[in-house]
Amino acid sequence: MAEGFTRKFPQYLSKPFQILWFEIDELVIFLFCLTATLIYGKWMWIVFPVVQYFYTRTKRNNARGFLKHILYVLGFIQMKNYPDYFQKEFHE
Repeated sequence: MAEGFTRKFPQYLSKPFQILWFEIDELVIFLFCLTATLIYGKWMWIVFPVVQYFYTRTKRNNARGFLKHILYVLGFIQMKNYPDYFQKEFHE
C-alpha cells in the first residue's frame, strides 16, 4: 500500500459519520432550517430550533430506519426490491 493513504480505522463499523455533534441527516435538517430561517426570518427563528429538537428526539427514540420507513409510508420515497405499501397478498 502506498504511503500517505492510511486512514484511522473506526472503533465501531456501524458508527455513523459525524460532523461536530451532528450525524449527516441531522446536519442536512440543520442546514435546511438555517437556510430557510435566513431567507424568511422573523418567526422562523422559533421554528428552526423546534424542528431540529423534534427531529433529533424522534430519531433517537425509535429504531434505526424509522424515519425512512415513515417517508416510504407517506409516499415520498420508493424502496428498491420492496412491494408497494398497500399490497396485501404476496405470491412467490
